[in-house]
Amino acid sequence: YREAHRHYHTVRHLTWVVRHVEELAAGRELIDPEATIAAAFYHDVVYDPRRHDNEVVSAAVAANALGEMGWDGARIERVGAMVVGTSDHDLAAAGVDIDTAVLYAADLAVLAADPAAYGDYVRNVRREYAHVDDAGWNAGRGAVLQGFLDRPAIFEPALGLDSWEARARANITSELASLAG
Repeated sequence: YREAHRHYHTVRHLTWVVRHVEELAAGRELIDPEATIAAAFYHDVVYDPRRHDNEVVSAAVAANALGEMGWDGARIERVGAMVVGTSDHDLAAAGVDIDTAVLYAADLAVLAADPAAYGDYVRNVRREYAHVDDAGWNAGRGAVLQGFLDRPAIFEPALGLDSWEARARANITSELASLAG
């Protein structure tokens, strides 16, 4: 999390994701809160914007570390599935339960940040993708953002994050407009 190429996916991001998991879990009955925290911790342990398998490799790192700590295989698989799922945060995917929905919401909470914090997030992610020219960035980022807008929900509706949903959609819409220039 302290690698030189990281500008958004840093210890700060990790801290915020874990904090959001804890906050979102409060008052909810998660299936395995410790596994959800473990998935939050490991979800970006491998992060290289030039790779396309970060989540798969992160899940393998998690499996190794959790195995060394004595976690059983089923629990390790559960953590791995949650970590891999952060590649697209697809709520419609089979197996998305309350724990996974909480993890996805925690990871995507920045989308619902106030406009200044959202702007910082966008600038830092752009720095991570400095190797991509502006046209490639605008096209790729635009496709990702439009994908979020095209979903029925960014955050699992059962979590009751209506204000997050509204702010995320407003932030994404604004960013899309700026990309179109």
